[in-house]
Amino acid sequence: MHADVPLLLCALHSFGLAAFHLAFWRLFGWKHELARVGLPTRAIIQILNLRLVYFFLGVGMLCLLFPAELRGTALGRALLWFMVLFWIGRTIEQFVFLRVNRPLVHALTALFVVGAVLFSLPLLPA
Repeated sequence: MHADVPLLLCALHSFGLAAFHLAFWRLFGWKHELARVGLPTRAIIQILNLRLVYFFLGVGMLCLLFPAELRGTALGRALLWFMVLFWIGRTIEQFVFLRVNRPLVHALTALFVVGAVLFSLPLLPA
């Protein structure tokens, strides 16, 4: 059993985001929506989305498999800081690029803030 609750929550957050990104094709009607843009843009969007899925799955696995290393080594703490800054940056980008006043957009923004908080928890002194 995984005893490090904050890192378990980080893993669950990452896995949830991976699943959410896998649903983009259906949620956003990408078959039809992306047909309206050029091939390079269509390819780049889908490739970047799949790389995010891979990234989130990888981060989630690291949180599950290497909690002591994430907390107890300079490299692990650097990775945690990287994720904190990733989620802070993603929150800021939400306000810059997606200025939409809808409940789902606000929920996503909150989820990004939650990511920053979750990944900062293992960095706090024990």
